[in-house]
Amino acid sequence: MPKLRLIRRAFFARSVHAVAPDLIGATLLFRGVGGIIVEVEAYHHTDPAAHSYRGQTPRNGVMFGPSGYAYVYRSYGMHWCLNFVCEAAGSASAVLIRALAPSTGLAAMRRRRGVADERLLCAGPGRLCEALGITDADSGRALDAPPFELHARGEKVELAVGRRIGITKAVELPWRYGLKGSRFLSKPFKVEQKS
Repeated sequence: MPKLRLIRRAFFARSVHAVAPDLIGATLLFRGVGGIIVEVEAYHHTDPAAHSYRGQTPRNGVMFGPSGYAYVYRSYGMHWCLNFVCEAAGSASAVLIRALAPSTGLAAMRRRRGVADERLLCAGPGRLCEALGITDADSGRALDAPPFELHARGEKVELAVGRRIGITKAVELPWRYGLKGSRFLSKPFKVEQKS
């Protein structure tokens, strides 16, 4: 198997709408544990569902740049969620990592999640962070330096595109991307489209 190219911070210094689909099929490892990214959602600063929409706060400050850093926040007071900051400093746009196909460090993921079924290890942003051991202590870490390791996908993938889930604002925007046909998605796409 050929060695995959490492993703550097410059990869994220583009439109969040270009970065998000390009992450499908990439490999995400955190402290040597992880897998293939199979589902993401894009959040742009002009989007009322984005944490940055109402301006900078201590909680969302990482989103305001520079790009190529992790933004981790707590969802519903229960689950950590991992985002990759994109675009130029000040743009405050990010990609939410929704699901992985787990491939490396399965024993550690099973132990952290308390489940054996591979399908349930990283299908959803909260499950993913629990399986990889990511918390708010990791917010602000560079994505191209340990403990993160990101590899670009090695081949073209077929994408599913649809509406984001789990939000109440801007629900009509088709800014959710997935690996078409993957059994590791957090939820199926209602209408799969090629991109």
